[in-house]
Amino acid sequence: QVQLVESGGGLAQPGGSLRLSCAASGFTFSNYIMSWVRQAPGKGLEWVSGIYSDGSATYYVDSVKGRFTISRDNAKNTLYLQMNSLQPEDTALYYCAKDNAPGHVVVSTNPYEYDLWGQGTQVTVSS
Repeated sequence: QVQLVESGGGLAQPGGSLRLSCAASGFTFSNYIMSWVRQAPGKGLEWVSGIYSDGSATYYVDSVKGRFTISRDNAKNTLYLQMNSLQPEDTALYYCAKDNAPGHVVVSTNPYEYDLWGQGTQVTVSS
């Protein structure tokens, strides 16, 4: 079964940390660029971070640079997002997303160019 399953969300205080995981199955994970996308309450989808299929390059939206780190373990078919120095504006439903074709060398920042999504994991940052 082709699917992505996120976990690791929860409630964090401002300045706190959370680590999100995304378990992939049913496709050759190591062939695809992967990204994290979020949706804050009442807002549209926002691409957050992406990583090359081999993990050799990573990209971030400006608002999370220096605070979030994306990584992957292709042996475990798992994508991660380490989130530090969390801020209330990071509150959102976080999705992992698979690129729409294997072998791409450009990480798209358009959420609609990803063709497989998980169910999402909620991150709430509040004191």
